[in-house]
Amino acid sequence: MCAAERRPAIDAALVRRLVDAQFPRWRGLPVRPVEHDGWDNRTFRLGDDLSVRLPSAEGYREQVAKEQRWLPRLAPHLPTAIPQRVAQGEPGEGYPFAWSVYRWLPGTPVVLAGDVSRDAALAEAVGAFLVALRSAPTAGAPEPGTHNFFRGAPPAVYEEEALTAFDLLGPDAGRARALWEEATASRWEADPVWFHGDVAPGNLLLDASGALSAVIDFGTCGVGDPACDLVPAWTLFEGDARDAFVAVAGLDDATWSRARGWALWKAAITLRDRPADAEARATLARLLGR
Repeated sequence: MCAAERRPAIDAALVRRLVDAQFPRWRGLPVRPVEHDGWDNRTFRLGDDLSVRLPSAEGYREQVAKEQRWLPRLAPHLPTAIPQRVAQGEPGEGYPFAWSVYRWLPGTPVVLAGDVSRDAALAEAVGAFLVALRSAPTAGAPEPGTHNFFRGAPPAVYEEEALTAFDLLGPDAGRARALWEEATASRWEADPVWFHGDVAPGNLLLDASGALSAVIDFGTCGVGDPACDLVPAWTLFEGDARDAFVAVAGLDDATWSRARGWALWKAAITLRDRPADAEARATLARLLGR
């Protein structure tokens, strides 16, 4: 969604200059890239105990202040570790955005951990995390908007883009449109609840035993409809693990239908941009029941 934006050059040398200029007490700590980095934000380790997280484009700028404000308030309500703020940096050294320093969270991202698609214990843990997140206090919390690309709104916010992308799916286009009609036929009628917004394999960390140890990257979090957080039912889990995730995560059939719409939109636009993307094709197959 920010692919066309001009992105500042972000590397370890820039992080070194920013840290040295704004936090001289950490001048002696080495800066190194992480094994798995994100697209919305770039992350670097700072010594052994800290990490630096920098928005990669203007579209992600708003997320810094949001995370700095809300992550400390969410943490006491959650069963799993989340990023712990240490400091906020300011624009400088040619870099135009605010940025964050967090405690380093050890663990292996699911995306690097091999096939976990049938790990029912992990599915239950992810579901339990989302249930706890939905129960956190919401007073004053951020509603859907540009800060999170309207996660928490009805999936129809992306209808024009979705329908255009469905046209490129060939024989699957009709089935995709039918599922989209179901997804956009309902709305979240209850009070807004907290959601993460990007429950993706790169944002789930595992400890040495393979158990969920942390959930990271709350850039798309907010309060509203939690349907967007249910997409792992198609993007990550299969078989008994999927059943476990669905059972623990709960919520009604209409919410799951909207969740299917979010997953369908993302798979379709990914295939629009990268037709050979194997993960998107696998997700689409699960969504379409084939």
